[in-house]
Amino acid sequence: MIIQNPIFLLLIPVAAAIVYYSLRYKRLPGIKFSSERFLKVGKPTFKTVSSRYLWVLGLSVFILFALGLARFRIPAEGSKVQTEGIDIILALDTSTSMLAEDFRLHGKRANRLDVVKDVVENFIQGRKNDRIGIVAFAARAYTVSPLTLDYGWLLENLKRVKIGMIEDGTAIGSALSVCLKRIEDTKAKSKIVILLTDGINNAGKISPSLAAEAARALKVKIYTIGAGTKGMAPYPMKDFFGNTVYQPVKIDIDEDGLINIASKTEGKYFRATDTRSLKEIYSEIDRMEKTPIEEKGYMEYRELFPIFVSIAMVLLFLEVLLRNTILRRVP
Repeated sequence: MIIQNPIFLLLIPVAAAIVYYSLRYKRLPGIKFSSERFLKVGKPTFKTVSSRYLWVLGLSVFILFALGLARFRIPAEGSKVQTEGIDIILALDTSTSMLAEDFRLHGKRANRLDVVKDVVENFIQGRKNDRIGIVAFAARAYTVSPLTLDYGWLLENLKRVKIGMIEDGTAIGSALSVCLKRIEDTKAKSKIVILLTDGINNAGKISPSLAAEAARALKVKIYTIGAGTKGMAPYPMKDFFGNTVYQPVKIDIDEDGLINIASKTEGKYFRATDTRSLKEIYSEIDRMEKTPIEEKGYMEYRELFPIFVSIAMVLLFLEVLLRNTILRRVP
């Protein structure tokens, strides 16, 4: 059940308080008698008792109108929609080699991680009904965000991913292990990991090959992306005066290892040498990973407003009728 305008529910306790106050402090007109024996009458009639509690009808009418204005809605029974939903873990390398500025972002030179975050943000915004999580890794791996459908919260966590937040190194096996831990017990029919790195596994206690074997056993598909130009890459450094200068550095990527991981899990290896190719890679993965599933969804709702208002109108008519006929008070 969904309540569209819950603010109107606040009218109910306000009305109850007003009625309580009016009944408790209502001053009834009185006539002085020398003795109470003049007031002794028989048992109160049904008409007398009913007239005392006529206010219940008025309060009920007010409450029903408040419930109607709150707009209670219930989903239509059995309506189903066709959706696409898979579980995706994005594993991002945050080692210092990602500082190399061989990519461009918005027409300016940018380091690899900043470009990757920009492309990943667009990838996330383009998905629907998919649970997505993020794992960052360097010498260790940690979960930036568990699987979630809250893309706004996911993107806020993506902004926190920075180089230097973890001790330097490249633990690809550990990163895959953390990804599998996050995705192994989910009920999704399709589970994938998109791992991006620009280096060679040189840290962690788990080998990438062993992690790939585990992924295959769990039926998790892994797409691997090697990021970086082939050959020398401009790497920012500080000179004697504190100015940023660029020194050409060769950063090796273990392409054979990444190909091995992808092939073991029925995934695919990609090489991104610039911003454009990186965007195309994520776009291709986005097109390939569309798994249609039928899940219960509710596109139509039944409004309860007419029911509440109809009952309120009947009670209001009844109150007016009684107040002006059999329960009419004569001054």
